[in-house]
Amino acid sequence: MQALQLFAPEEAAHLDDAVRFTPIRQEQLKDRLSDRFYELDIPLLLEWPDGRREALLFVIEQQTDPRQFSTHKLARYCLEIAELLATDRVVPVVIFLKSVRNRGNQLALGNEYFRYLQFRYIQAVLPEMPAEQHLESPNLVARLNLPNMRWPAELKLAIYASAIRGLRSLEQNPDKQIKYLEFVDIYTALDNNERQAFERRYPQEEDTMSSYIATALEKAAQKGMQEGIEKGIEKAMLEMANNLLAQGLLDDGQIASVSGLPLAQIQALRSQQQH
Repeated sequence: MQALQLFAPEEAAHLDDAVRFTPIRQEQLKDRLSDRFYELDIPLLLEWPDGRREALLFVIEQQTDPRQFSTHKLARYCLEIAELLATDRVVPVVIFLKSVRNRGNQLALGNEYFRYLQFRYIQAVLPEMPAEQHLESPNLVARLNLPNMRWPAELKLAIYASAIRGLRSLEQNPDKQIKYLEFVDIYTALDNNERQAFERRYPQEEDTMSSYIATALEKAAQKGMQEGIEKGIEKAMLEMANNLLAQGLLDDGQIASVSGLPLAQIQALRSQQQH
């Protein structure tokens, strides 16, 4: 809901808390096996459990480089998924991470007499959204995207601090906090001098960021330790199996039972020793 409130506010205004969001398959069906498939960034099906409104499909595309975007391709996506789900209630939304120059948001096919097909999509251009309007927003998507919005250079540290505060107050999942912090970091791109200035001017936000980083490093260390233990156990099991095979006192089933390795792996090891 928060993403739609930011990128498609005119549509989100007609939604309420009762609506149910369901992500649907990204890869669309093909007419022939040899055909290339269409893949949508974020196809969402919105349904009202009480049935008072017909289901509504949002087709959300993200474009890093506007030059690679094709209105024709998006229209084809929408027609394909509309046919697949047997609906004509489709809302296409395109999120641009860079400014769009001289680009319309519609397509019309026909001739000088008639328009036989008309297609339009909602165009959300992040670098054209004023960041100052979202500095205290309760919308997590808006706060995380502050670095991608339009802001004067002197607000860079304030933008970063607001994103960190939003992450701390609006997202409670530790794993997502770490994931989103990386996103904010990448798009804000503070240099060393800016980082030092941030630490001086925003000590609480710096503590939050340091806490997230420490948690991420601890999890990485634990994962590495666990992987190391698992590799060590696997190595010991292989050595035991090879030693038992070399002694020739037990059959494959007995060695598998003693070593804890699968029978098929024991048989493969025996074959290797014989060759």
